[in-house]
Amino acid sequence: MAKLKQGTEHRDFRDTQLQFAAHIRHPEQNPPPPDIEDRRLAIYRDLFYNNIQSFLASGFPVLKSILEQAHWHSMVRDFIYRHQSHSPYFLKISEEFLSYLQTERIASQEDPGFMLELAHYEWVELALDISNLEMPANSAPQGNMIDNIPQISPTAWRFNYRYPVHKIAPQYQPTAEQAEPVALIVYRNRDLQIGFMESNPITLRLLDIIQSQQCSGRQAIAQLAKEINHPQPESLVEFGAHILSKLYSSEIISGFHPN
Repeated sequence: MAKLKQGTEHRDFRDTQLQFAAHIRHPEQNPPPPDIEDRRLAIYRDLFYNNIQSFLASGFPVLKSILEQAHWHSMVRDFIYRHQSHSPYFLKISEEFLSYLQTERIASQEDPGFMLELAHYEWVELALDISNLEMPANSAPQGNMIDNIPQISPTAWRFNYRYPVHKIAPQYQPTAEQAEPVALIVYRNRDLQIGFMESNPITLRLLDIIQSQQCSGRQAIAQLAKEINHPQPESLVEFGAHILSKLYSSEIISGFHPN
């Protein structure tokens, strides 16, 4: 009988915990456990919600600034209620929120079309800021940099967006996708400063070739010219040298190795 009573008490306590957690996550839809003073419950409700909302507001400041306050809080509440987080770390909340937007968000008419891409762009800044990736030691060009192998920094990430996410603000909110991809490089330099460079799909493809084939700038440009059927491949060399020099000065390219 004692064991049976213990088992029943354990189940009752577990049921109370689950009911308490469900209430904290979504008070409007889930009643609280009985016999708990609402004043005490309110402390937990407010602390839980305000901590998560505050962290999301600091991680997605532009997104928060362009949404109506009620819409923002409704979305945060829906995230808390709907999403099952897989990490206990606060620094992962932004990543969990992005996952919610990508896979679980039930679209609202008030959601701007660019919302997911803007959230991704803002998440990238935080992800780079806290990343353990490090730039290799500085390797200056030896001889002609176009004939050496560029080393792309692991803290320089490349993206093609459909919207100009780096320009979105309360005063500028695009209503349609751009005709051409918006190519951006978001990077962290040796001073641990986050920056971005507006680029183009051709430059991003050039970096893809360099990184995947570990080839010289000249070889990568030749491959690129072949892919785009350029009638005069050699004319791209001067352009490519200028781009590589610019990327090196921004520390998107960390250095050059002899070919």
